[in-house]
Amino acid sequence: MMTQNNNKTIDSRNKHKVKWLIFFAILGLFVTSGLSFGETNIGIPDINVSIDGDLEIANSMQLIIMLTILSLAPSILIMMTTFTRYIIVLGFIRRALSLQSTPPNQVLIGLALFLTFFSMSNVLTEVYEEAYVPFQEGTVTIQEAADRASEPIKTFMLRQVRTKDLSLFLNIAEITEVNSNDDIPLRVVVPAFMISELKIAFEIGFLIFIPFIVVDMIVASTLMALGMMMLPPVMISLPIKILLFIMLDGWNLIIEKLIMSIR
Repeated sequence: MMTQNNNKTIDSRNKHKVKWLIFFAILGLFVTSGLSFGETNIGIPDINVSIDGDLEIANSMQLIIMLTILSLAPSILIMMTTFTRYIIVLGFIRRALSLQSTPPNQVLIGLALFLTFFSMSNVLTEVYEEAYVPFQEGTVTIQEAADRASEPIKTFMLRQVRTKDLSLFLNIAEITEVNSNDDIPLRVVVPAFMISELKIAFEIGFLIFIPFIVVDMIVASTLMALGMMMLPPVMISLPIKILLFIMLDGWNLIIEKLIMSIR
């Protein structure tokens, strides 16, 4: 009996669904016929774009240049500033302290970013005053502004780059005669600067690792001597390394040495 009642309920529901489908189909037919054969006209508004007067090409070019710079900002930040050195060293510090996610990545990136702005403030000011302001005033062309902007940045990178790395890319680019910095193109300076920054960052990171490795070795040897081999050494060495880092005012010391290495 229950099965028959359920079947009747399902059949009634299906009939209601069919009725509603027929109703919407008829309604759609009337609507379609009204739109097709009726006198109702649906107008599409016309959009006319017209420009009167002279065009301010300088403002348009400024907008294009700003959008281009914003799209290339991450690459410029990584390849042509000290951001790479800072973020790698800060990552080494976190790893040396045996901390997985403290400080978090957002904090390290933010700190490296503002340290980059601080250490390169003179270069950025020179680019603004020598390139952007004259271009905004219309006294120089786009090419002249780009050349003026690249000069202080290239000079900064050449002060940080190693001679060995610069010679490597000069040989690859088959540039044999170099009488001044003007003879070295940016396509040679940028990769040489990147390699130099990576080497310096790894050297600093290695020096940071040494005292913390000594602490780990002492703790591991002590635990083995006491027969506590089942206890992970990191559980004991971690608070000791954090305490040592705090007592030495590690953040102040490392940031000071990083900035002084740039200057």
